[in-house]
Amino acid sequence: MVQRQTEFQSEHIPYGYLITFRAYGTWLHGRPGSVDRFHNVYGRPKLPGNDQRRRYNMGLRAQPPVKLSSEMRKSIEAAIRETCEVRKWTLWAFNVRSNHIHTVVSANAKPDHIRSAFKANATRMLRESGFWRSERSPWVRKGSKRYLWTEQDLINAIAYVLYDQGEPLP
Repeated sequence: MVQRQTEFQSEHIPYGYLITFRAYGTWLHGRPGSVDRFHNVYGRPKLPGNDQRRRYNMGLRAQPPVKLSSEMRKSIEAAIRETCEVRKWTLWAFNVRSNHIHTVVSANAKPDHIRSAFKANATRMLRESGFWRSERSPWVRKGSKRYLWTEQDLINAIAYVLYDQGEPLP
């Protein structure tokens, strides 16, 4: 008879999540370094550039690419902070770039839910500020989520978000 483990085990709870999502139309398959569902294995090489695939994907866009201005980024930052404050999530780090957003957060929620809340509230704040008038979303459909299982994973993710994203934006 197999005995089931019913005792709570803290190693099954991540310290946090590294959540990334992109502005719509800014990272198309076909540009060097992209991944797709067939080539998305940790540690494996990313796809080489493919102009034909990139042009094809450009033709599929339903709206122009979304580039986040300085004012838009400030609005998004406020929305992320507000989301974490209201929901009692711990926001360790974030970096809003011109075409994507990185966050490191600890929360009693699944990472897909966290990402959805960030996108929804950022879109709401952009609309309220007059920076987004389209009925469409300014974001790609999904995004990236990484579970941070150890304290060192959390520290590394914070350092990546704060210091490995290039020069600070104005």
